[in-house]
Amino acid sequence: MQRRTRLQRELSLLAAEPPPGISCWHSGHGAGELRARFHDLSTSAALGAPWRLLDISKGFGMYPFCFHLAPEEILGGADTPYEKGIFNLEIIVPERYPFEPPKIRFLTPIYHPNIDSAGRICLDVLKLPPKGAWRPSLSISTLLSSIQLLMAEPNPDDPLMADISSEYKYNKQLFLLRAREWTERHAGQGRAPEPLEEKSTQGERSPSSESSGQKRKGSNISRKEKKSCPDS
Repeated sequence: MQRRTRLQRELSLLAAEPPPGISCWHSGHGAGELRARFHDLSTSAALGAPWRLLDISKGFGMYPFCFHLAPEEILGGADTPYEKGIFNLEIIVPERYPFEPPKIRFLTPIYHPNIDSAGRICLDVLKLPPKGAWRPSLSISTLLSSIQLLMAEPNPDDPLMADISSEYKYNKQLFLLRAREWTERHAGQGRAPEPLEEKSTQGERSPSSESSGQKRKGSNISRKEKKSCPDS
């Protein structure tokens, strides 16, 4: 009951009082269905255009919660190599939430030092203490903002992908080139968003995530994984 009440409150606040750069609203298709847009703060005020569209398409009391990132038309956009990309994320809210953090991973391949080939994200707020910084006072909104910031500002000193981290630190132009190539190849606007499965467990990968993994393995870009991020 506490989990359900907490999620109802969080999603309502996410719709009514979104964090900077994110607009959320009820879609009208169901009590637990919301829409949100991630805006590029540097241009959205002047252009009035969304950066990304976020669909929250599960009921309040159900899990997993699947957040589907899909951009509408992008005018300007954030100054990152992921600009104009369509990214699918999976968010699984555990039974002990908010005492345990949600499990979040990318389903769409992304070239990033802190996100590995399985879509796992190395971010302190996604882990429990003492190795992480999750607290019950944090929220899904906080996590979305943190992931948004991580995409714009990678942390190469705590990587999941060693080769990409080294490239980011010592050959930034090559990193930007490859990250843009991955965005265009796997997350370009001309591609249909990868479907999110109804059922997904921590021990089983959904067909969509397996497809994403195959795409990563099939790439000619070498990505050496490094398990330096604990419990990611």
